[in-house]
Amino acid sequence: MTFVTKKNITYAVLFLTIVSFTHVYAQDKDTVKSTSNKPLIGHGSKGFEFNSRDGNYLLQIQFRGQFRAAYPTDSDPIELSDFQEEQLYLRVNRARMKIGGHAFNPFLKYYVEYDFFGANMLDFRLMLDKLPYLKLKVGQWKVHYTRERVISSGKQQTVERSIINRPFTIDRQQGVSLYGRLNGPGLADFNYWVSVLMGTGRGARENDDKNPMIMTRWQWNFMGEPLEFTGSDLTYHKKFVGIIALAGVTNRSPFTRFSTSGGGQLVGFEEGVAGQYRVNQLLAETAGKYRGFSWQQELHWKEINDKVNITTNTLMGNLFQLGYFPHYVWKKFPKKMEFYARHAFYDPNVQEESDFQQELSTGFNWFFKGHANKLTVEYSYLYYSIETDQLKEGSRVRLQWDVSF
Repeated sequence: MTFVTKKNITYAVLFLTIVSFTHVYAQDKDTVKSTSNKPLIGHGSKGFEFNSRDGNYLLQIQFRGQFRAAYPTDSDPIELSDFQEEQLYLRVNRARMKIGGHAFNPFLKYYVEYDFFGANMLDFRLMLDKLPYLKLKVGQWKVHYTRERVISSGKQQTVERSIINRPFTIDRQQGVSLYGRLNGPGLADFNYWVSVLMGTGRGARENDDKNPMIMTRWQWNFMGEPLEFTGSDLTYHKKFVGIIALAGVTNRSPFTRFSTSGGGQLVGFEEGVAGQYRVNQLLAETAGKYRGFSWQQELHWKEINDKVNITTNTLMGNLFQLGYFPHYVWKKFPKKMEFYARHAFYDPNVQEESDFQQELSTGFNWFFKGHANKLTVEYSYLYYSIETDQLKEGSRVRLQWDVSF
């Protein structure tokens, strides 16, 4: 059940817009004649902007569409029967609206994201962003656990996230988080996130028991600079920038996985009751960018303890992804084209020898205007062994145009 309707989100947008315009135009004539160079209305990297001249109010609105063609399938197979599908997909894959900015003071920030197709409020959060080493976030958002999931689908290097995203992401949750950057001398540069969350997925207003989800992520910026959560080295880092991160999460709920739709179950797990599954996860992650080259890597471990059936299942997975702009070694090559490759594997039960899943994807991006307007072509080879003596393999081709304005 969604807790926000299309009608409600329309009212919210109108309200924020009216508040912004009212604050701008209600100022006296002397203020309006201020010599400030900041425009009242404009367009920036985050969409259309409405500013107050004193800088205390900012409203940004951005719309995004993702158009995709795929054959013979689009989504990653979950069971062996999924390989039997052969269909041409031509569709609008994502259509979203993003609203952000600040109110009262530049350090009180807000962000709202709405999905038109699902009629869902994806994000609704407030952030106190005054101290760089201690910030506060409350509301609902995509938790900073894995880099692949945190990077927006509009700023990814690939068409879609890898096969390990489904089993290991904790996705969007409601809760509270402390985070910041501890910028010490030399190598002593760290980012951290500590969150206490509902643990029942997007749109869930209450927990199923007394056990919240607890997540922590520690990121070492060993070159003295944090790495932004975007794919591809579009800004051409002349100085190498890299990170090493460790993260962990523990939760007890009726669910074994989470997605944009909320809580759900992995293959082989029954629909749960309150507090049935104790899930513990660990992550080791690296990423870096340098002179048009980029990489990211994630190693996942997950344990699911079924408190009802008294069973324990352990999952593992890994992702390794590379990208490069050949123009920087061969000037005749188009500057806006990037090639990338990704390998991922997923073991849904380390105690079993017959179940193993792999993905090998390669493709290229053509950036018309960075991630705001890009075309991506991708080929994937999928190799699954899900049941004893049953192997399936297949190829997939996808073409995608992603636009934000």
